[in-house]
Amino acid sequence: MGSEPDADLALERATQRRLDGEPLQYIVGHWPFRSLDLEVDARVLIPRPETEELVDLALEELAHSDVRTPLIVDLGCGSGAIGLALAKELGERGVLARIVAVDESEDALDVARRNARRWGLSTVSFVRSQWYDELDTSLEGRVDLIVSNPPYVSVDELAQAQVELSFEPAGALVAADRDGVAGFDDLATIIDGAPRWLRPGGSLVLEHGSEQAPAVVGRLSAVGFHDVDDRRDVAGLARLARGRWG
Repeated sequence: MGSEPDADLALERATQRRLDGEPLQYIVGHWPFRSLDLEVDARVLIPRPETEELVDLALEELAHSDVRTPLIVDLGCGSGAIGLALAKELGERGVLARIVAVDESEDALDVARRNARRWGLSTVSFVRSQWYDELDTSLEGRVDLIVSNPPYVSVDELAQAQVELSFEPAGALVAADRDGVAGFDDLATIIDGAPRWLRPGGSLVLEHGSEQAPAVVGRLSAVGFHDVDDRRDVAGLARLARGRWG
């Protein structure tokens, strides 16, 4: 058992970290996401409420397709929040989902694996890949759902953001511009690549910035997705896009 001086020193250090602008979630070392409590540190993004809404949309798409053993790809999994929440909640409904969690950061995958072990979610596998690049080709045309909360903050937006954002991994936040749209590069890459992997009737579900809504909807339609929709989040901003393939 630690001594009182040790506890006082730990509190002093935590207080200073917060005064320096470090997010509370990193100081605490874990944070809730839906029904999960996830380990988080500076290697991964902090789970956010709007991303919980992305999981709701993903669940709606799976219910619409009525697949009993869905194959799901979580692109840019970070802490594992989206994929692990889907695995847990689908399992509680008696649906055995196979989830492939993808991230280009080995550090992020380490955090996600720890969270999967913590919750006993053994149907989730992990792949180090820049988006689709290293996915097994046996998955082509077989995926029921691709879900992603990719980087979509532009360099200029990050420079103007609150100090807490500077503590999060820039590679998981910042995307290059494309086609005159700030921070749109990774979103466009994911949309363009999805048809190769989705089965007919499969869905792509994306979180994006509110200013990118027209570009995301337009890109989904141009690539050939149907039933394209862009949902508003709890703040009333268009942030959650969906497209169905085939």
